[in-house]
Amino acid sequence: MMRVTRITAERLSLPLEEPFVVSLGVIAAVDTVLVKIETDVGLTGYGEGCATGFVTGETADTVLAAIKLFEPAVVGQNPFAIDQIHRSMDMILTRNGSAKAAVDIALHDLMAKSVSLPLYRYLGGTRNTVETDQTIGLAEPAQMAAKAAKLVAQGYRELKIKAGADRQADKEAIRLIREAAPAALLKVDANQGWTAAEAPAILAYYAEHGVTAVEQPLPFWDIDGTAYVRSRSPIPIMVDESCFTPPDAVTIIRRQAADIINIKLMKCGGIYRALQIDAIAEAAGLPTMLGCMLETRLSIAAGAHLVAARPNFIYADLDSFNDFDDSDLVKSAFDFEIPFIRLSEAPGLGVDVNY
Repeated sequence: MMRVTRITAERLSLPLEEPFVVSLGVIAAVDTVLVKIETDVGLTGYGEGCATGFVTGETADTVLAAIKLFEPAVVGQNPFAIDQIHRSMDMILTRNGSAKAAVDIALHDLMAKSVSLPLYRYLGGTRNTVETDQTIGLAEPAQMAAKAAKLVAQGYRELKIKAGADRQADKEAIRLIREAAPAALLKVDANQGWTAAEAPAILAYYAEHGVTAVEQPLPFWDIDGTAYVRSRSPIPIMVDESCFTPPDAVTIIRRQAADIINIKLMKCGGIYRALQIDAIAEAAGLPTMLGCMLETRLSIAAGAHLVAARPNFIYADLDSFNDFDDSDLVKSAFDFEIPFIRLSEAPGLGVDVNY
């Protein structure tokens, strides 16, 4: 029986090609934590915990500290005891989704490797290709439109547009982007930037410009307000920061506050909890999207394997690896031919990590 013998973690900082601006803040660099879990049968699993303080309440330092605290819950365990390990981590620390995701991804890498299957096949999937969108951060509307035109010319068919900082700029940006990319599927992410009073009028304007979905229009805590906005919206409403856990998903569904749920491994604690949220959403008739923080190819590969395995994911927002160079660290994770991620058939994540 395979047992974990050691868990180690290392901080990694990489500059972005350009600062990434959203209504909640500005990110200038990737600050993430890589995890390695070793076993007594010679197999090694890799994971990543990419904290974003204004979303998950974590930093790279807290992720490193949490993983150290989780060590007794992991070392000595069979990686297949994933439920027990998660319950033990939850008893040690509540929340801390990025730290738990790092452990969880490494355990899933190990489980799939132990049966010589790529992770998507281990999870029950049959396809190895996932289409991702590309995100356009906040900037002057004309700059955002120019970027949209460039991305469409490169081959992207789905664009995710950041909004929420300036109402008039948001409207001008979507007008210019639609002109620059008339055939693109457009999603808008307000990152909690609007109020329940103003959102319906903005959504009506977006509907006129063919926006397919609007993500997190209101503050994460305002579930009733989000339900109110959804009841008056001509566009499907997606929640992100309002849904971290499976119980959050149940609350959102009961209160009819969303049409789509954005699941992120770093919010919910990894693949194990993401599968639970997706199953809850699917049972209620809600599709899902798999999103990301500013993660390296390591955890992007984990997210893509999950999307490939679960048909309820109708969107994949797995684009962060395009914003910086991690090629010296993470290799062979997947092939990328815009806009398609093609997963490796190697066992596990298919990731070769220089760690």
